[in-house]
Amino acid sequence: MKTTGKRAAALIFLCILAVCAICLGGCESEPGKKTSSGGKPMVGILVYKKDDAYVGFVSKAMQESLKDRAEVEVLFADGDQLIQNEQIGALLQRGAVGLAVNIVEIQAVAKVVDDIKKAGIPVVFFNREPDLSSLKGYAKARFVGTTANDAGVMQGDIIAELWRKHSGYDRNKDGRCRYLMLQGNLDNPEAIARTEYSVKRARELGLAMWQEGDSLLCNWDENLAYDSVRLVLPYRIDALELIIANNDSMALGAIRALNESGYNLEGGDRARFIPVVGVDAVPAAVEAIQKGMMSGTVIQDGGAMGRTVAGMLMNAVEGRDFLDGIPYNWDASGIAVRIPYARYTGAD
Repeated sequence: MKTTGKRAAALIFLCILAVCAICLGGCESEPGKKTSSGGKPMVGILVYKKDDAYVGFVSKAMQESLKDRAEVEVLFADGDQLIQNEQIGALLQRGAVGLAVNIVEIQAVAKVVDDIKKAGIPVVFFNREPDLSSLKGYAKARFVGTTANDAGVMQGDIIAELWRKHSGYDRNKDGRCRYLMLQGNLDNPEAIARTEYSVKRARELGLAMWQEGDSLLCNWDENLAYDSVRLVLPYRIDALELIIANNDSMALGAIRALNESGYNLEGGDRARFIPVVGVDAVPAAVEAIQKGMMSGTVIQDGGAMGRTVAGMLMNAVEGRDFLDGIPYNWDASGIAVRIPYARYTGAD
């Protein structure tokens, strides 16, 4: 009887273990649907560097849009593609169900897409536009950005309008607009387009544009722009009549350098003013325009971009069409959404 009782007890114990195993197995997330300890799916936002004012604004808009729908990991790559590759790998290992990627080096997109494709999760690239053909090989990859030429065209519109309204900007009365160009970098499509089309558009509208020296490559960075402009001002200040910057961060760096030379001061002498035009309409640039220290910028709607990226990503994570409920359509590529620009001069 004792032996039979032991066998019965052992059988009951094994049954309990089996039931527990079944229950635990039923609690596991489906493949590709892993959740955080709080029950929300985990998504990653990967940003090329931390101190880009505009991309930071986009990232914050994404986080705000996602906060009730997902656990969000935001990682900054410090301008290093190898770091970003490692960050993507770590997020994939931890079970991220979707990624939003502001890629460091656009030439690296093929490897990034390949790594994410192996994991089978959706990815939305944003702001820094890679070769879209590299995205077309993966049905769960998309891009959200702008039409690069448009920002340059609108800068040209602003410049032409400034010259029509203020004849005093032609300081040496030679009929030319002598400008300094601050370029983001050499291989970024937006930097190339803004550099080209700002000047091209101003010429189309009748201005004689004359570049002072070579373009200054400032990597979208305020401090680099400050250092670069500070170095060239002693040689260019008497001839200089305009500074064109590919983004507001570089424009603000230029204004800091001008301020140190007694130019573009708030409430200062308008005879000591060099028009500065940027892109992004970050709060500091809008404030500088309102204070009369900067002439204009092109609004790149970071809030709209962030909300669009977040919405598209969660649509894909949840098995819906990328554009479900999104107030934009695909461009001609069929995989990219373009957020429109607008001008801002403080008088608009």
